Amino acid sequence: MAKQIHREKLAFDDPEALQALCGSNNSRLKLIERTAGAEVHLRGNEITIEGEEGATETARSALEQLYDLALAGKPLSSDDVVRAVRLLQGQGNGDSGQTIANVFGETIISPRAGRPIAPKGATQKQYVDLVRANDIVFAVGPAGTGKTYLAMALAVRALLDKQVRRIILTRPAVEAGERLGFLPGTLEEKVDPYLRPLFDALHDMLDPERLTRLMADEVIEVAPLAFLRGRTLNESFIVLDEAQNTTPAQMKMFLTRMGYGAKVVITGDITQTDLPAGQRSGLRDALDLIRDIRGIGTITFTDADVVRHPLVAALIRAYDARDRAKFEAREADARHRQVADGSQPTAAPPKDSSDDIDS
Repeated sequence: MAKQIHREKLAFDDPEALQALCGSNNSRLKLIERTAGAEVHLRGNEITIEGEEGATETARSALEQLYDLALAGKPLSSDDVVRAVRLLQGQGNGDSGQTIANVFGETIISPRAGRPIAPKGATQKQYVDLVRANDIVFAVGPAGTGKTYLAMALAVRALLDKQVRRIILTRPAVEAGERLGFLPGTLEEKVDPYLRPLFDALHDMLDPERLTRLMADEVIEVAPLAFLRGRTLNESFIVLDEAQNTTPAQMKMFLTRMGYGAKVVITGDITQTDLPAGQRSGLRDALDLIRDIRGIGTITFTDADVVRHPLVAALIRAYDARDRAKFEAREADARHRQVADGSQPTAAPPKDSSDDIDS
């Protein structure tokens, strides 16, 4: 049976908004055409769409909503245009309905240099809303999904809005077993390699002079996880990155540092760890423990939420396909041994070669 071709024509009155919608040499129209699967043609101030019904409807909705954002002075980047079309396609697959403006139109921070920092998909938008609604949030998923970067942006926003008095960013220095004394240099030089990705993200969000002043005044603190022991962190926004590299004891220590007026975000990927073989991850342990505790939010990202180069998502899928069965077999074996002798699970999840921080 021949496929029925649908045809729609849209007219746009504002030439500047139309130019922002189309992009240089109609590059964004081509992205919409390729992603939606319908032909898109521009003539004057009119755009004609041709294709199968579902593809035509997706392209039409994307064009109308992206034009409205351009009219409001918030045109999306080329990468975000593709994600916006995929958002609309996901609604056709039963995902919860979200408009492009609801997901992409909210800006968390607008640095003087660089693009505004905002959610880049439905899962990221859900994550942002979850952090705002809960005092503790666990964000789990592969590298490149924006878990840590968005958490840091929300922390900076909360500080600028005076919702908190300071920001604490921390990671377990697992490669050195948190015994950093054997490394050369000052304390700052010893821990810098493990914390550098967090500093890099902060430089994206704040002017260098302001960041230097805030860190000198200890309003923003970037420190290894072990350095939080014995402290109570009141009126603070605390982000624990690479949480899969904590032990259960370290995770318990971290969570119990939370004081009044504090907000905590824990990010990590339970399918990767740099812990010694046989050591259970504190992130996995915590996720098992918090299931029945109200007021703690959890969200899971997948390779579909990766916001880096498209090849990153493909690589993650390839590694997952190879390692998932092996990992689950190890976990099952560890649970059997735990039941048999009362010991901790011994499975060591497969290691991911992804970058150190989500961006």
